[in-house]
Amino acid sequence: MSTISFSFASLSKPINPSIAPQNSTIFNLLATPWNPQLRRVSPQPLLLKSPPISHLFIRPLQTHQCRTSSTPITSLFTGIVEELGQIKQLGYYKPDSFTMRIQAKLILEDINLGDSISVNGTCLTVTDFDIQLSELSLGLAPETLRKTSLIELERGSLVNLERALKPSTRMGGHFVQGHVDGTGEIVELKPEGDSLWVKVKTAKELLRYIVPKGFIAVDGTSLTVVDVFDEELCFNFMLVAYTQQNVVIPMKKVGQKVNLEVDILGKHVERLLSNGFVDAIKSS
Repeated sequence: MSTISFSFASLSKPINPSIAPQNSTIFNLLATPWNPQLRRVSPQPLLLKSPPISHLFIRPLQTHQCRTSSTPITSLFTGIVEELGQIKQLGYYKPDSFTMRIQAKLILEDINLGDSISVNGTCLTVTDFDIQLSELSLGLAPETLRKTSLIELERGSLVNLERALKPSTRMGGHFVQGHVDGTGEIVELKPEGDSLWVKVKTAKELLRYIVPKGFIAVDGTSLTVVDVFDEELCFNFMLVAYTQQNVVIPMKKVGQKVNLEVDILGKHVERLLSNGFVDAIKSS
């Protein structure tokens, strides 16, 4: 009958006895025949030196190398205008650099270079600012000038301003990226009581994303669509008295342009449907 014995005897004979360590203390876990003449050795307690207690709870500081990411950070806005700014300068500061300089107050409270600011619904980057003069500068790309109504602004024009959304900010409007989809033309301004009806005409490509009771950003202002007139390529919305006093839309005249950004959810749904998303769900 075989049994497993735990001893501190050497597991096997050393290949070179001259270099074999004295008093080997290796556990023998192999099954060995029972030998009554083999003297049982009492195992000696194995003493381990405890590490300092600080090593258990304190990690050494590691040095991390700072790296700059080349991926631009996508900003998000709510469409709730924070203040009206005034254009102080607009034009080519350098031969190939179109710059807009705006006088503001609230926007400058926690401003930093590189911050994203929504100007009439267009996400622009802060390139310079002067706290004492209460002014900030923003750069405009040629595509921005072609796609938006900002090119129509002039010295003294008022613009809607909103800082990028923070995690702690209330979502009072809707998701606005500051990526203008196109422009619309004001075709009607009609008061009703202390409210104002505004009717806007736009391209058919944009109108398909605009639905009654849906969201739309007009010059960066989060608004609710009332009706859509497909035959006229128009939609309308209403501004209450408070909104009229805090955004630039009522200051514009019939025939002037406004920046439009449709609800991004509609574009995502269209993309999924065009890629056969529904068919894939049905076949799964």
